[in-house]
Amino acid sequence: MTDRIEYIVIGAGVVGLAVARMLALAGREVIVIDQADDIGSETSSRNSEVIHAGIYYPPGSLKARLCVRGKERLYRYCRDKGVEARAIGKLIVATSEAQLVKLTQLQDTALKSGVTDLRWLSRAEALEMEPELSCFAALHSPSTGIVDSRNYMLALQGDAEASGAAVVLHTAFVRARRQGDGFVVETRDAQGETSELPCARIVNCAGHGAHAVATATEGVDPSALPPRFLAKGSYCAVSGRSPFRHLIYPVPEPGGLGIHVTLDLQGRIRLGPNVEWVDALDYTVRPDVAAQFQAACRSYWPGITTRDVSSTYCGIRPKIHGPKEGFADFVIQPAGDGDIPKVINLFGIESPGLTSSLAIAEHVGGLLGLVSGD
Repeated sequence: MTDRIEYIVIGAGVVGLAVARMLALAGREVIVIDQADDIGSETSSRNSEVIHAGIYYPPGSLKARLCVRGKERLYRYCRDKGVEARAIGKLIVATSEAQLVKLTQLQDTALKSGVTDLRWLSRAEALEMEPELSCFAALHSPSTGIVDSRNYMLALQGDAEASGAAVVLHTAFVRARRQGDGFVVETRDAQGETSELPCARIVNCAGHGAHAVATATEGVDPSALPPRFLAKGSYCAVSGRSPFRHLIYPVPEPGGLGIHVTLDLQGRIRLGPNVEWVDALDYTVRPDVAAQFQAACRSYWPGITTRDVSSTYCGIRPKIHGPKEGFADFVIQPAGDGDIPKVINLFGIESPGLTSSLAIAEHVGGLLGLVSGD
């Protein structure tokens, strides 16, 4: 090892691990640091574990392109690594005639983004697939699926480490100051001891901490950063066996995809998430969400009234748009002079970040001149 590390990746979530794997496979020296005591302990482990098809995002956006590409790579990677990932499909259901227009718009948007496998279902066709549904029509997305996110992240970590990367936990980023053509990164361990790590380049995959990392990195213009918001999404469990073989989604709502029915890999029912705008990272689930979720699902699953619904956990999305604003894309922002950026900051990596993770890593690699990117 030289006296200066080539790359420091900040954040050991699914995207940070995917980026570290990409760098290590490209023959680069890389260290991943994270202040937590485990990989993927925030956004990456507090979600629906859904592999998205790329239906909802404006054509040409990073979310659309990287989701469609990432989905293909994720299924292939999981198959090669023995990580469980199942394309069980989903139905997006219209529960009123007024929602049929939105369903048509979704189908058109998806097709323009390269999602070519969506199929329109009449009410009769939807009920033939899922008899417990109540709907006017539905879209069937056969390539939507579910994944074991924990084992997926462990596989990414294993690949990165097998190629020479190091993942260092209990290590918080403090600041980065310029030194020559690189940086000195100051870190703090769990006991409060500080250390300095010289490096050539930084990739900021810190999720909720990405803005703090960027503003504490010398040479990054704070005025160029997107705004920062937090949106909590809670989840509930439902008693009994699932009546559904597919994931069931309503038409989207502002800020999210509506309260939907997902299945875990054991076939258990999971409801959520909702959208609750918050000011701090607080993973407490409000006790009233169970009744709210049951009421929200009743429009397309009348039988839920016979089930017990209980709150379980929540995640918090790192948003870069507020509650009254529209779509916000991923922001993957190079910084620094020269053809190859010294810093790459990633902001707003919420859903479909898990699905897109391998494609996001490729995109970062393209910006760094290491792999063929966009």
